[in-house]
Amino acid sequence: MTTGKEIARRIFQQTLASIDIPRVMERKLLRDGSRLILPDAVVELSQIEKIDVVAIGKAAHAMVNGLEGVLPKGTRVSGIVVAPVAPGRPVRGLEYFVGGHPVPNADSWKSADAILRMLESCDQRTLVIFLLSGGGSALCELPLYREMRFEDVQAVNRALVTCGAPIGAMNTVRKHLSAVKGGRLAVAAGSAKKITLAVTDVPAGNESALASGPTLPDPSTIADVQRIVAQYDLRKRFPERLVRWMDAGSMPETPKSGDPAFANAHFQLLLGMDDLFHAAHHATEAFGYTTCCDNSTDDWPVAKAADALLEQLEEWQRMNNGQRVAIVADGELSSPVTGEGVGGRNSAFVLDMAGKIAGRRITVLSAGTDGIDGNSPAAGAVADGETAERGKAAGLDREQAFRESDAYTFFEKLDDAIVTGPTANNLRDLRILLAEG
Repeated sequence: MTTGKEIARRIFQQTLASIDIPRVMERKLLRDGSRLILPDAVVELSQIEKIDVVAIGKAAHAMVNGLEGVLPKGTRVSGIVVAPVAPGRPVRGLEYFVGGHPVPNADSWKSADAILRMLESCDQRTLVIFLLSGGGSALCELPLYREMRFEDVQAVNRALVTCGAPIGAMNTVRKHLSAVKGGRLAVAAGSAKKITLAVTDVPAGNESALASGPTLPDPSTIADVQRIVAQYDLRKRFPERLVRWMDAGSMPETPKSGDPAFANAHFQLLLGMDDLFHAAHHATEAFGYTTCCDNSTDDWPVAKAADALLEQLEEWQRMNNGQRVAIVADGELSSPVTGEGVGGRNSAFVLDMAGKIAGRRITVLSAGTDGIDGNSPAAGAVADGETAERGKAAGLDREQAFRESDAYTFFEKLDDAIVTGPTANNLRDLRILLAEG
């Protein structure tokens, strides 16, 4: 008999298969001969002398491969690709860097410098195609304040990802401290025609948060940065030289809407929340569950989101007369690091849920569509009504694992960690709650 945990795993796997990036690019990027047709513009490729590609993010390799299939055969491109892993099949003309995530590494710095140097040669006959996906904030980085050292950049990122701030707040700070974020790559490309194609892991309407918005106008301000730094007590955790620079009023504002750099720029979303929901909803209902999609818990603390989604599941079951039902939710939860363990927000969510569904015919899965959950080798975890008791019988302390940010270790020992490896994609985290009739 197929268990709820097995079904949840299959739903997750089928969802990943449905959002294959090269296939999506072939479907959504239209080309008529030498014309590339976008929702808001038509680019005549025959009038372009040079095509530069800048691919940044966890889905960079898949996006480059998809672009190669869309452009006319024989089109020569040059450019830079920054991803968390090396390419399986490098594309001729492109230079590759393996950046760090969630903390920048040496290639993060080198790649940003290389991109800025490449964009210096752009002119009106250049087409720059930016391929952006989640994770870009750490994978490609160069400080705006050039007195900062590499170790300072790492310290800033560690402080941000462990302070408990929502991703939007973290990105607001990153944009104002970076030479390549908050619209600054669009400015660096000057008068070139710019196309940004995006696979987003941020909420709809917040596209400037994707990879910290290197090609879009930045709606956040220096005042926002000051408020966030104070709210999360970041002054004590930032390098002293950076704090002195900020206190001196040396930090410039990011480019805003109306800047000439955005006059010849176009943005197209290839994959987003709706695509993830559609694929997951279809896969879940194929297993016989009456399914509801929800994104109301985005950025919530793990425990609060668990309570809310469990309450929704129970209400959904009552509304459907005790049938098999499911809630599919997306978004990134807040899970501050409180210990030295191995895990991430997805496994932490499932660990919290394991106690709340104990003894009940409910299954919960939470996993990152990028295949990565915090500092663990897993994408997330899955639990059912027996998980808490199985953990206790195995000598595992669920509450201690949660306090020590060690959720992966708990689930790995129960064989309930979800390990996919890097998926070459990065939409949002996916949560699946199944209730039997």
